[in-house]
Amino acid sequence: MPNIDPDPAMLAARMTGAVAGALVSLAYMMPRGAREATARAVAGIVSGLVFGSPAGVALAQWMGVSQLLSPAETLLTGSAAASMTAWWVLGALARIADSAGRGPRP
Repeated sequence: MPNIDPDPAMLAARMTGAVAGALVSLAYMMPRGAREATARAVAGIVSGLVFGSPAGVALAQWMGVSQLLSPAETLLTGSAAASMTAWWVLGALARIADSAGRGPRP
């Protein structure tokens, strides 16, 4: 049976990309509270870890640089992009839900 343990270097690239994506997003779209920040950070890091590989490969192929990037760079880029996307989507949905939940204004 083949060993499916993750390569530590690739896992480090995924973690670094996911955390970096969440931190960069924090600078552009600040959360309104600690609860929102925690939820968005967790969602960003988890999505960066889970979707980092396919997002990195898709981005590299779309940009035409897949032959120029190492596997670690592809993972780092994909994890950061997936993390940033999750952060922004959750932030936008929180803002929409907040404004929709208020009801009509007099």
